[in-house]
Amino acid sequence: MSTGRLTIDLDAVAANWRALDAKSDQDVQTAAVVKADAYGLGVGKVGRALAAAGARRFFVAVAEEGAALREALGPGPEISVFAGHMSGDTDMIHDLGLVPMLNSVEQLTLHFEALPGHPFGVQLDTGMNRLGMEPNEWAALRDLVLAQNPRLIMSHLACSDEPTHLMNRQQLETFHEMTEGVDVPRSLAATGGILMGPDYHFDLTRPGIGLYGGLPFDKAEPVVSLDVPVIQIRDLAAGESVGYSNSWIAEHPARVATVSGGYADGISRSLSNHAVLFHMDTPCPILGRVSMDLITVDISHLDETPKTLTLVGKHQSPDDLADAAGTIGYEVLTQLGARYARYYARGRG
Repeated sequence: MSTGRLTIDLDAVAANWRALDAKSDQDVQTAAVVKADAYGLGVGKVGRALAAAGARRFFVAVAEEGAALREALGPGPEISVFAGHMSGDTDMIHDLGLVPMLNSVEQLTLHFEALPGHPFGVQLDTGMNRLGMEPNEWAALRDLVLAQNPRLIMSHLACSDEPTHLMNRQQLETFHEMTEGVDVPRSLAATGGILMGPDYHFDLTRPGIGLYGGLPFDKAEPVVSLDVPVIQIRDLAAGESVGYSNSWIAEHPARVATVSGGYADGISRSLSNHAVLFHMDTPCPILGRVSMDLITVDISHLDETPKTLTLVGKHQSPDDLADAAGTIGYEVLTQLGARYARYYARGRG
């Protein structure tokens, strides 16, 4: 096999959902965020695993993602769309029973005129300044909107990965002020908000990255592993270089493995010359540039010639790799390339 092997543990995804569900009271519903193809891991299989674990409400970014999820789950579960009701989405929202989270006066007008009586939710802006109705807009339209029986009123925390950040309490207070007295289910917390405790839970939580083994849920079970095959081995003399631009030059004789993988597979070029892969428990440094399809790795210190090396696994999580690349685990997961052979693990009970 000349492509990497990406293993996705669906039982771990389900276990992480159950663990996050257990962090809120029984009367708080736990949904599941499966946008961006379930954070790059395959919305069909991941969605079905979450539904089997008990999830009954799902969130996607755009209506097209809702279509893929509806095909996988069938007519039962509720699927909400963060982007709301966009021009051109009306038929899809109607035919697939999607629930748009309406973000603006324009979206409210479009939805009420195009699909009167169709379920919807509302997103409020409590300070992130990204999506949602601002306080003055909401104050002007609140009674009109509430008369249409929204399914959910939600907002989103900007700094929940930093529990002590003052923005969290500020947004919580603003959300209370904007929703005081409403008789509609409310939602503020994604993974980070869940971990900050019951003040942030309201009626529904929306875990995302924590389902997939990512921070800030440091108790999550690991979900993904990535092994890449070794294509060729070569021995270098001192003074020889490796890869584009001669960015690594051997000071001593070295043994180098060329592996199948590169930035076309979501392995960031910023990992060049300072990240590692693993052979079992032994780290093997990347030498030279990460190129489109190939990476060169130092295996001089190994006693055997490996057939594969591990980029993500028990010794290096997506967040560890993200630290090395100067980014976040979300980006590592969602950029995992289409060329990998994907294997879905089940059966651990």
